[in-house]
Amino acid sequence: MSLKYEANETLPTLIALCAGLQGVVLALAPILVVVVVTSRAGGQSQEYLTWAVFASLIIAGLLTALQGTRLPRLGAGHIMIMGTTPNFVAVSVLALTEGGPSLLASLVVVASLFYLALANWLPHLRRVITPVVSGTVLILLALTIVPLSFDRIQEVAESAPAAAGPVTALVTLAVIIGMVLRGSGPWRLWSPLIGIGAGCLTAVLFGIYEINGLDDSPWVGIGIPEGLTLDLTPGVSFWALLPVFLVVTLVGGVKNIGDNVAIQQASRRQSRVTDFRLVQGSLNTNGVGILLSGLAGTPPTTVYSSTSVALASMTGVAARRVGYIIGAGLVFLAFFPKLAALLVTIPSPVMGSYLVLAIGLLFMEGVRTVIQDGLDIRKVVVVGVSVSVGVGIEQQTIFADMIVGAWGGLLDNGLLMGALTAVVMSQFVELTGAQRTYRLQTTLEDSSLPRIDEFVTGLAAKLNWNEASTLRLRSAAEETLLGLTTENRNESDESPRRLIIAARPDSGFIELEFMAVFDEENLQDRLAHLSQESEGVSEGEIPLRLLRHYASSVQHQRYYGLDIVTVRVNGASG
Repeated sequence: MSLKYEANETLPTLIALCAGLQGVVLALAPILVVVVVTSRAGGQSQEYLTWAVFASLIIAGLLTALQGTRLPRLGAGHIMIMGTTPNFVAVSVLALTEGGPSLLASLVVVASLFYLALANWLPHLRRVITPVVSGTVLILLALTIVPLSFDRIQEVAESAPAAAGPVTALVTLAVIIGMVLRGSGPWRLWSPLIGIGAGCLTAVLFGIYEINGLDDSPWVGIGIPEGLTLDLTPGVSFWALLPVFLVVTLVGGVKNIGDNVAIQQASRRQSRVTDFRLVQGSLNTNGVGILLSGLAGTPPTTVYSSTSVALASMTGVAARRVGYIIGAGLVFLAFFPKLAALLVTIPSPVMGSYLVLAIGLLFMEGVRTVIQDGLDIRKVVVVGVSVSVGVGIEQQTIFADMIVGAWGGLLDNGLLMGALTAVVMSQFVELTGAQRTYRLQTTLEDSSLPRIDEFVTGLAAKLNWNEASTLRLRSAAEETLLGLTTENRNESDESPRRLIIAARPDSGFIELEFMAVFDEENLQDRLAHLSQESEGVSEGEIPLRLLRHYASSVQHQRYYGLDIVTVRVNGASG
């Protein structure tokens, strides 16, 4: 089904409220489950649990709304539902056990600073965190969550019939899938809620819908527990756990990059290249969420990728206005724990069934990310081996048997080891295939053309390219410069912008990387747009049409303060 509302489009208030309500329902359960499990396993009091639930909902709500904005260096500009992440459950429990909320707060604050640094380093990591790596992480994330979803399907009372969990899950999944595949208009929009309602009704018939514990939830839960402060004099426990926290933070950051790529693709009717400025904005917002969680002494808050992608894909609504509504709903529920507890009574088989569908959508987003730049034997091997390693390690306890302590359990994380395998293999391909890099520094203006032409001509001569290939390389460099300068002629800056060109020769082609500051539109998107038009060619479009003719591929990655246009030109020896 096609997307009805993209991120920047307006939509009726009723539809926005409907989609927002579904987002709240889908986000609430994992937020509360992570907080409750972490608190109980860490041996904390009911007072701390009440505070942690309140603070986590407030932080998740505020940052979900912030993700929908496009403030300078903040916000993803899309629906990005946020909540307490299960990635930190194990290490958070260790911190609470060793030193209580104060130790957890100190570790999470330091981890947030590391995460924010990662967002600022993103332009320098572009050759490490590639689409292949990001896509592999999404695929691994989906595959590692699958067992958890099926475990939830079996979470019913021992006295319940054996078929209660599977049948309830099957009814939920069948209703949602049937409405998504064959429904249209409002039916598709309401499909998740109707499916959840059908599942809950089935659970009632089987007698597995329980509301135990609802009376124990307070109507209002506000109050800071005693002793919740930052430990400014860290001891042995802090330094012992800090490396583990930083590694988990790094893995989460890589995953969140993939999350942002997935939600950008799921929020558009037509596929376009990833805007890495929005990725940076989202990562900065995630970093703020981790920092606030640290100051509050609660488990870290980051993006729920599968929930965000599933909401947009199944409802057809990706308007960021919905993110504001979801955020407001989570903040509202924070002040009324009784209402939040009521929503959490949705039976586990129902939510597990929904997760199955969400995981499937997340898996396909990972596949689409991997193949967006083409698929060759190198990428096939990298993705295949990395996924196999990640899934295999997830099912075993290899390192835990060899290394005692938290590090053993961490290295047995399939997502971490699979992602690390993808990075190592991708870097091996990059380093063994790359030859010497030639660089030229100049300015982003038409007068730089003679220097650029001399630079690429000399490079072609060193490679002994024939006349036709040399001319194609010179023309591609010229049209790339003209395309960049055309878009910047209306800028009011008095001094010209700096332009750095990196040329990397390889077998049968040269890769030219133009690093400069660019405008709001992406060259790669404009080239794709031109291929759909046959009339109305403007003067500014002429260089782009010529560039498409001379270059075998054009990629454009956009960051705050830096834009990178990569042009590949094929050639042959003379």
